[in-house]
Amino acid sequence: MFTFIRQCARASLASLLANKTRSFLTMLGIIIGVAAVIIIMSLGAGAQDLILSQIKTFGTNKIGILPGNADPNGPPASAMGIVITTLKYEDAQALRNNPDLPHITGVVAYNNSSETVSYRNASYTTSIQGVAGDYFIVEGGELADGRFLTDQDNQSSAKIAVIGDTVKTELFGDSPAIGANIKIANHIFKIVGVMKKRGKILLQDYDDLVMIPNQTMRKTILGIDYLNFIRATVDNENNMTETVNETKSVLRTRHDITDQSGSSDDFNVRNSADALTLISTITNALKFFLTAMAGLSLLVGGIGIMNIMLVAVNERTREIGLRKAVGANNATITLQFLIEAVIITTLGGIIGIILGIFVSFIAAFIIRHLGYDWGFSISPVSIIMALTVSAAIGLIFGLYPARRAAKMQPVEALRYE
Repeated sequence: MFTFIRQCARASLASLLANKTRSFLTMLGIIIGVAAVIIIMSLGAGAQDLILSQIKTFGTNKIGILPGNADPNGPPASAMGIVITTLKYEDAQALRNNPDLPHITGVVAYNNSSETVSYRNASYTTSIQGVAGDYFIVEGGELADGRFLTDQDNQSSAKIAVIGDTVKTELFGDSPAIGANIKIANHIFKIVGVMKKRGKILLQDYDDLVMIPNQTMRKTILGIDYLNFIRATVDNENNMTETVNETKSVLRTRHDITDQSGSSDDFNVRNSADALTLISTITNALKFFLTAMAGLSLLVGGIGIMNIMLVAVNERTREIGLRKAVGANNATITLQFLIEAVIITTLGGIIGIILGIFVSFIAAFIIRHLGYDWGFSISPVSIIMALTVSAAIGLIFGLYPARRAAKMQPVEALRYE
């Protein structure tokens, strides 16, 4: 049996080499399908690792409070672009140093905008963030020069700013920035601090940022009396659930909400540990959905294999008749054509794997070059799965042509022109 299989394999390879163009076009669907599966699984794993590592870097002991109610398993309303004005600066103050919230170690109030910042003849459009509270406790980071914003700066609506490393480079180059006056939305701000280079975390570029006191941001730049969100740090992940419940209780009391079920809340509280689980679930579902879509091209490739094998059966009708005339039985003929189909699909799978790994490596290299901590990841499971599926397609879609060849009558096959 082994000798027969080896002979069939040699004959199949000789047939493939004799019809190179047709063989390549036959394998193309399998090559594209397998490559797509490898690429999607690799990029999906890279994206998931990037997001999860960013959350872990940022800290899994964070609580976010956003305005408006929301489904616990869905995105907050404010994230959908809906303006909700229920979250106030006084809410952030109520959470800070509150004896009813003993596990909260820091609270920061936030408002965001995008504005053009100018200094002399230089101008640069960047993110403006109004902050107040325990910024370094919640966000981390370090100063490269100068000082940070204080509670007194916020209370007096001081027109001062702390800038990120990118903003400093764009406006000042190698010149010192401390003490310089910049213009934000036609208002003059004095730079009192420059942050150390930090990079991007969770799509937030901490270097491409100008921070000003929150009250200045709300009253002078935006002209509003509400916050975009509040962020707090908890002393220990084990105290997350308790702190979230206590935070909700404090805010319900402040907002005169008597319903404790949460359905009447005009805010929602999220923690980074839940975000970790939610993002893992979403990215896994998306990755496998895209993989399934890519797998459709394998189905198309399988149909192509069936088609070309039917053509091969017709072309080799006299050969089949001769084999049966000298003693080959139906099982032998079936096995011969099945082996040919499996060889075609397996070779296509191997080429697809090599192509998929190459494209994934190039994509990872480009993404890393863009400044993201993107890992190049090829799962051995995906390679094994790709080869297995390729061989299975050969067996499944090669079965009908093989059975058709085996059912030929020797006399009729020998007379075939």
